[in-house]
Amino acid sequence: MVIKVAFFDAKSYDRESFDKTNADYGFDIHYYKEHLTIKTVPLAKGADVVCIFVNAECNAAVINELVKNGVKLIALRCAGFNNVDLKAAKGRIPVVRVPAYSPHAVAEYAVALILALNRKIYRAVNRTREGNFALKGLLGFDMYGKTAGIIGMGRIAKELIKILRGFGMNVIAYDLHPDETFAREHEVRILSLDELYAQSDIISLHCPLTPETTFLINNNSIAKMKPGVMIINTGRGKLIHTEDLIEGLRTKQVGSAGLDVYEEEKNYFYEDRSDKMIDDDVLARLLMMPNVVLTSHQAFFTAEALHNIALTTLNSIHELSEGKPLTNEVKENE
Repeated sequence: MVIKVAFFDAKSYDRESFDKTNADYGFDIHYYKEHLTIKTVPLAKGADVVCIFVNAECNAAVINELVKNGVKLIALRCAGFNNVDLKAAKGRIPVVRVPAYSPHAVAEYAVALILALNRKIYRAVNRTREGNFALKGLLGFDMYGKTAGIIGMGRIAKELIKILRGFGMNVIAYDLHPDETFAREHEVRILSLDELYAQSDIISLHCPLTPETTFLINNNSIAKMKPGVMIINTGRGKLIHTEDLIEGLRTKQVGSAGLDVYEEEKNYFYEDRSDKMIDDDVLARLLMMPNVVLTSHQAFFTAEALHNIALTTLNSIHELSEGKPLTNEVKENE
């Protein structure tokens, strides 16, 4: 029997990557441009697997419908799984993810955001296109000798640490379960969160979104940071309370912010809305700030990462079809 896959939120690059990789598997993939929601879940009827992305709504109601329709696997083609109700899925339908599509891609993008903010590259390009070659307002700082605070020490964070050490930066980190061996090898000091806030010139977020980390960056934590700190987020939007960040930027307690994610991104990111008015006032304010770079959750977006996403996702489906243990299954307590 050929495994049937209902593939939600499909873009042209998804089809190209998955079709190419699927030539080795032969699954029957049906692509849908819609996100998975309670309204679109009927599209999964008759499918063995649903394949979803970061903006899918996979709550208890949706999971109930998937189970009722005979779906045997929820395959996330991303690392995060905070949009899936794991309690509702437990014992009824397994959930798999792509834990490491390309840690290099995201780490390198975090550095790109740092450099763009620090050296005002986005402003300089806009100026020179208009014939303005003045340097006023473009002053940056040497990254050499500055301190980067990394929150979370997973695979992406470790690649970022290696890069920043190459710049000659001092690196400090916080993690609930830090890799002490890696820290020693790369001269990283493990500190408490409050110590990290107080000492960092740049803070980059690489922790998962959990109830404990939701709105980790808020008025209280920002008040503990160095005045003028740069904040980078390539993780999940709800790690930052955006209204509090905007207030920190307004008072100059936060000097700049590089955001590849946004807490209410699902109505905007990955879609072309250039002909429509942005009716999210918070997002509109962020986009107007000259010391904010905001991009559309694209840190993962490299050719290598897309291939790894397709390969890992399709291999998980293959494991299901063969009745094998699911290597990348997400457990409720993760």
